[in-house]
Amino acid sequence: MSDDHTHVQEFFTARAADWDSRFPDDGPAYAAAVADLGVRAGDRVLDAGCGTGRALPPLRAAVGPSGVVVGVDLTPAMLQAAVRAGRDRDGRLLLADVAALPLRSECLDAVFAAGLVAHLPHPVENLRELARVVRPGGALALFHPIGRAALAARQGRRITPDDLRAEANLRPLLAGSGWRMTSYADEDARFLALAVREG
Repeated sequence: MSDDHTHVQEFFTARAADWDSRFPDDGPAYAAAVADLGVRAGDRVLDAGCGTGRALPPLRAAVGPSGVVVGVDLTPAMLQAAVRAGRDRDGRLLLADVAALPLRSECLDAVFAAGLVAHLPHPVENLRELARVVRPGGALALFHPIGRAALAARQGRRITPDDLRAEANLRPLLAGSGWRMTSYADEDARFLALAVREG
């Protein structure tokens, strides 16, 4: 396991137990982002870097009982928190790395990824792996329940020009990974970039 993985696991393991209580009001923002992703009844969708599974209930509601919802995370403690919250009823949880997903190529209709981009050790390759498991024309949502400026202020830092989530950086990053960005919103109340799988 690389140092990148160790750092991510240590960071989230230390915060897993109280993660949901630290951000109790994010539910509506998750539901709105899932609605913007545009999945339909019967679709197959992945929550990449699902954490405690806060996106799983709205994803399940969107795809209905005939759809498939899978949540993947690198940190066992986050998945355990998802189970404690009962969110394993809304989707199948897998301990896995988004850099090497245990899924067939083109088996999904969409990927939802909340707060994931900043933690990717190799963004081009990692986003390409997400593209691999999505059918051509499928969708990707890169989401955060607050915008870049609000998040930076919360963390006591400033946004830098090399921020991957800046539109000028993210658009070519996605294009080089098999995705075409279709919309971009960076507001105080949310960050949401939507893209379509090329091919």
